[in-house]
Amino acid sequence: MLDGIDEVEWAALEHAYGSADDVPDLLRAAGSVDAQVREEALDGLVSSLCHQGSIYSATAAAVPFVARLVLEGPGDRLALLWLLHGAADGTGPEYRKVRRAVAAALPALLHLAVDEEPSVRRTMVWIVAACEEASLPLLPLLRARLDEEEDAEIRANLVTALGLLDVSPDNSSTRNRALLSAPEPLVRKAAATDLLRTAPLPLPTALVESALAAHNAAPAAEETDHPWPGSYRPLTDRLMDDPDAALLAVEHGLPLAWELTEVWRDREQDVLPWLAASAEDAWDLCGVARVGAALEGREPAPWLEPHLRSEDPAVRVAATLAAVRLRVPGAISLVLRLMDELPEESATLQVTPLTAPGAVVPAAVEAFGTAAEPVARRIASQPRAEWLDALLRFPSLAVTCVDDLVRLLPASAGVLAALGREAGPAAAEALRARSEDGDLPAAIALARITGDTGPATDTVRSLPDAVERRRAAVTVAGELGPPVAALLPLVEERLKAPARESRADAAAAIWRVTGRTHDTAPVIADQLARHGALHEPHLGALRALLAMRELPAAARPAVEHIAASPRRVVSGFPCDGTPHPDLTARKLARRLLAPAD
Repeated sequence: MLDGIDEVEWAALEHAYGSADDVPDLLRAAGSVDAQVREEALDGLVSSLCHQGSIYSATAAAVPFVARLVLEGPGDRLALLWLLHGAADGTGPEYRKVRRAVAAALPALLHLAVDEEPSVRRTMVWIVAACEEASLPLLPLLRARLDEEEDAEIRANLVTALGLLDVSPDNSSTRNRALLSAPEPLVRKAAATDLLRTAPLPLPTALVESALAAHNAAPAAEETDHPWPGSYRPLTDRLMDDPDAALLAVEHGLPLAWELTEVWRDREQDVLPWLAASAEDAWDLCGVARVGAALEGREPAPWLEPHLRSEDPAVRVAATLAAVRLRVPGAISLVLRLMDELPEESATLQVTPLTAPGAVVPAAVEAFGTAAEPVARRIASQPRAEWLDALLRFPSLAVTCVDDLVRLLPASAGVLAALGREAGPAAAEALRARSEDGDLPAAIALARITGDTGPATDTVRSLPDAVERRRAAVTVAGELGPPVAALLPLVEERLKAPARESRADAAAAIWRVTGRTHDTAPVIADQLARHGALHEPHLGALRALLAMRELPAAARPAVEHIAASPRRVVSGFPCDGTPHPDLTARKLARRLLAPAD
């Protein structure tokens, strides 16, 4: 069954691990009568020929032999079919050649489309769909199978495959609209999903309702992975293209509330009730906190009470954080109670893998401003490294605990720097000692307190790595400005960095030192003008241009997009309980576009 295998120049071909000269032995082992030998060989073939979705020159050469093993081998027929699917669905320079090879092997396998084993019939449908245009001659077979197939799941798969392959959109639409009244919910869902895939936006409400009704009636679990080619859109993904359709899905019970707020702006109020009702653990409550940060809040939230009384410290901390972000009446008292009853947990507990320890206490100051003075007083009386940033809003309180701030270095360097000369000689002495040990934040703080920039400059120049030296120079110049003009040559070298973000940071630092905009603003603008998927570092470019009061023409379209887009344009960590960075991006962009006073 493997005749001709030695006629292939396998050593001239490649797979995931280099030369493909081991493929013949793997294929022979895949035809062994020993089940364990076959299993190990198949694992090797999948890993080599379809490694994590990537395919190679050896993949196409192996396809005919894999197909023969399906037909004539002693076992593992389904696993071999999955290998053919992985080959047809793979990515890489050889993908067209591999698909043609799989399509050429399909005629000999077509009888498996009516195999008595449903999993074999289903996998055959997936293989045909994965070959895309190479499978067009098999459309009549798929149409016939749709009429004859009795298994609801396979019928639904046939509907999806036909929708993806059918070259006649009118035929596909007519067929799918007729199937909206099919008795099987899975078939109705597949038909509606395909109709929505090609429907114009906004999605037709009646069609969305049909899809949601079928989805809720279908016994299959929600898709987390699927075997279809890239043109396929799962129902939930397509609904997310239209915020009103996604909100309708949330109202029908689909768990899309959080995703809706991550994709679309100004939908927080719509989904908050659903997020609140479904919140069970600290992760969920951090999501509520992020959503709450975008709202006016200040409404009671009785649904939080059980979480605030939870025996799980993480849940209590996250529930308090949600109350703070929602500005729930009495939230300040909740924070103070947490600091009394769970002082260690409220300072050091990470309620999710992405949450900063002790975030709930600084968040109270961030959300309530001067109204959070009782929290700041508590911090000043018992300072902890995790809470110190909250004192930046209350310098008069920070001054009262300078000795503690010195003790808590290096965490307190930023607060001491903000105090300036009010930090006093003891703080300066402690910072100088740390500066002499190469602590750059301490050296910057020392410069702010005493005006002595020498330690900061010396620390930068003493760094042994050239790249780190230039990065540190950008940081110091951006923080201290003209007094560290001696670092400009290092900062200017950073203008040659490969990353646009690095060049923009360097340009902002040069402006901070020199005041020049003619040659720095364009560099910062370039970072925004060539944006793809934006993320938090782009906020620095917006802040720099706003500080410069400059909006180069090249950056204007991007800034207008950030200001007006109905979709999120800046992404951030999903569930850390902080405000969404997109909120800041939009605010900065709108300020940048506002007429000058």
